[in-house]
Amino acid sequence: MYAVLGARLFDIQVSQKDKYQEVGLAQRSQSVVIPSERGSIFDRNGNALAVSVERMSIWADPRVIKNPDAYARKLAPILGVEFNGLANSLGTKNRAFVYLARQVEPEISSKVKKLNLAGVGFTPETKRYYPAGDLAIPVLGFVGTDNNGLSGLEVGQESQLAGKPGKMSVEKDPQGRVLPDSQQRVFEPKSGRDLLLTIDQSMQYEVERVLVDEVTIAKAKGGVAVLADVRTGDILAMANVDGAIADVPAHPAKAGSANRALSDVFEPGSTNKVVTIAAAIEAGLVNSNTAFEVPSALMIDGTKFEDVHSHPSQLSVADILRISSNVGAILIARTLGADRFDAALRSFGFGQKTELNFPGEASGILLPRDQYNATSMASMPVGSGLAVTAMQMLQVYLTIANGGISVPPRLISATIDANGERHKKPLASSRRVISESTAATLTTMLEGVVSDGTGTKASVAGYRVSGKTGTARKPPYEKPPYRYVASFVGFAPTEAPRLAAIVVLDEPQINATGGLIAAPTFSRIIQYALAVDRVPATS
Repeated sequence: MYAVLGARLFDIQVSQKDKYQEVGLAQRSQSVVIPSERGSIFDRNGNALAVSVERMSIWADPRVIKNPDAYARKLAPILGVEFNGLANSLGTKNRAFVYLARQVEPEISSKVKKLNLAGVGFTPETKRYYPAGDLAIPVLGFVGTDNNGLSGLEVGQESQLAGKPGKMSVEKDPQGRVLPDSQQRVFEPKSGRDLLLTIDQSMQYEVERVLVDEVTIAKAKGGVAVLADVRTGDILAMANVDGAIADVPAHPAKAGSANRALSDVFEPGSTNKVVTIAAAIEAGLVNSNTAFEVPSALMIDGTKFEDVHSHPSQLSVADILRISSNVGAILIARTLGADRFDAALRSFGFGQKTELNFPGEASGILLPRDQYNATSMASMPVGSGLAVTAMQMLQVYLTIANGGISVPPRLISATIDANGERHKKPLASSRRVISESTAATLTTMLEGVVSDGTGTKASVAGYRVSGKTGTARKPPYEKPPYRYVASFVGFAPTEAPRLAAIVVLDEPQINATGGLIAAPTFSRIIQYALAVDRVPATS
């Protein structure tokens, strides 16, 4: 008998020592994930827009908790949670790990630590903060409890921001308490990269403030505005505003809201006339002085197209753009033809997403060429029967302001790695859409819109401004009450364009035209931006 026991003891303590040590270690050990530090997001001047700070998450091992109700009575008031739910979590004996609270503030974790409860542990995590509040939040997006991006740049740039989590092994006593000096890091976490945006915090704030004012004045459903650098395509501000509802006044869109400047499409109305005219000039069919006999209305396949304002029977191409003649634009499109018109729309970027690669970005709506007919060739040249995002329409005017060259827009100028090294994001390849001479002609004609046309309220003291108004009726077109989208898009200074902007107001109830409500909004935005960028006034 003793011989058998001795042999068995020898087998356990000597022959299979390593095996049983591994079994004992496995019973005492637990792997804990070490979260990586999520990259921060900064504006172009280094102002923090999104940062992560370390916070403790509190967890428990229910297997070693003998009295879940007693634990819950102590923890519930500190954690601010309901007693029954907490007691149930602490009583799930078939689980070795349950979270009690995530990313709590330091004073809360300190109070729980002082309780010295067996089976209750702490894991460092990071919590996302947005120092500027909801500023540009539809652009930035937000993260979930596990610090994973859920919308906006937070999800679109997840691979850059997230980093890689590490792993730590800890040993615990039979009561579930971590043994001192038992922590061993198996894998070190790798921090995510910081993003340096093209957004200017000051401009973003002012664009949002002005847009809230104008949405309020117009009693609009909402509005968007985008401000960009003509030379680089850098987006300096991208604002989304929700209109007033009941007792809630108009306000910048909150976290979780779509970035409507990129996700929502609208019929652009008369801002699209510049594409029609650009294509005709580029084809050598017209110039700014080419005259057309323009009636007040046209009947095309049973649909009546008419001008809003009375005008002389003969109009030049410059006049057609300046007073925004629908009939005149249709006549220009007839000389152009469907093939060249369709090619111009697609060359300017309609029907396709921009190079921003932003989550949820829309491509717009554009008929296939083989579905064009007489009615569509009357409606599309005046901005009806197709739909664009605010960014797509702004891109058209950026191209004109840039001498006919399309410079893709961008929101990120650089990334910064964990070592502090900056990695510049190169500008995307540009391409010529129209000739420099065509762009110059259009720029002069668009200045006429602001100086003596439908866009006079877009003027800025001391600067020459070029731009175009747009007013489009939303479907259903025939049945009142009619709903409109009012817009203005343009750039300044005319002689050497530096900044361009678009303003789109959805369903304004007062002054529901681009010239009356969107143009003055544009004026306020571009005036502030010109001052901030210290652009010299027109000499």
